[in-house]
Amino acid sequence: MLRGGGLGDLLFAMPAMQSLAAAYPGAEITLLGTAGPAALLEGRPGAPHRIEVMPAVPGVTASPGAYVDPGAIEEFVTQARDASYDLAVQVHGGGRHANPFLLRLGARHTIGTRTPDATPLERNLDYAYYQHEVLRALEVVGLAGAPPVAIAPRIALLESELGAGRAVCGSERPVVVVHPGASDPRRRWPAAQFVEVIRRLVAEDVRVVLVGGGDDVERCARIVAEVRHSTTPANAELVTTVAGRLALPALAGVLAAADVVLANDSGPRHLAEAVGTRTVAVYWFGNLINAGPLGRGRHRVHLSWVTRCPVCGRDCTQVGWTAERCEHDVSFVGDVRPEPVLDDVLTLLDASRARLAA
Repeated sequence: MLRGGGLGDLLFAMPAMQSLAAAYPGAEITLLGTAGPAALLEGRPGAPHRIEVMPAVPGVTASPGAYVDPGAIEEFVTQARDASYDLAVQVHGGGRHANPFLLRLGARHTIGTRTPDATPLERNLDYAYYQHEVLRALEVVGLAGAPPVAIAPRIALLESELGAGRAVCGSERPVVVVHPGASDPRRRWPAAQFVEVIRRLVAEDVRVVLVGGGDDVERCARIVAEVRHSTTPANAELVTTVAGRLALPALAGVLAAADVVLANDSGPRHLAEAVGTRTVAVYWFGNLINAGPLGRGRHRVHLSWVTRCPVCGRDCTQVGWTAERCEHDVSFVGDVRPEPVLDDVLTLLDASRARLAA
């Protein structure tokens, strides 16, 4: 199964891999993915059984302008052909770049998504941008006779990861883990809104831990500083950041140790759901269709209904392969107010406390 991209992209493909494994119990499921996200699944039971990290491939795993090594691509293709795959599955996108690459791997059969201008595979699913990514991947593997066995990603954690999470979060009071970042700046809720919610949480004696990758370190530090500046010394001790300090397995443990995770539409939010933690998230409404949680008992969302770029006015609903985005990185979710977000965090905290008390 070919699925590049970030952490969320990988998680969206997991139910499809599990469905293939259930339909073909004697098969080995191999993920062709990117190095960082794939590391989360190394050594875990169940599909995928094997992980092959792809080189930088134009239009697939290579960022625009990134260095591409043709020799590394040829070596990867040769190794894939030597593996003699029975089935190659493309769930990476519309297929304009991914489908020709997939066909080079020499599998006996191929299935995947396809825009009208993409090279066809043996069996194809028309790529319409607005479809939930989990359901899209499940529909693709249905082309190979694999009915769904799950509709949401689930990851079982090791005791060492759970222990790392408890060490960061503690156990003496309720814990909310916050991820204020997102790979696309337009999906980031403004820092001031996060500050307001966190300030109210620490006033309720809730411990707040900010997480994120290297790109989030400065943002998290600024939010912590602003919260500490605007609250009492005792409450200031309740907010901290571990952004940039956690490998993915340890991050998964921290998310699992939280009572609630507050985040944007981001990889850590998707990972929090996969490890079973309640979440509250801020979404641009279009992204909710493709990447939102399917249930509302444990997961709440707050939507921005922006349809045009606040800077240039370009229609931002025509996304994906149908239209190029404008160059502006202004937040599309800044109109989401803190009060209803806080209310949902407190509601899910109460639900978590009730479960622990029972």
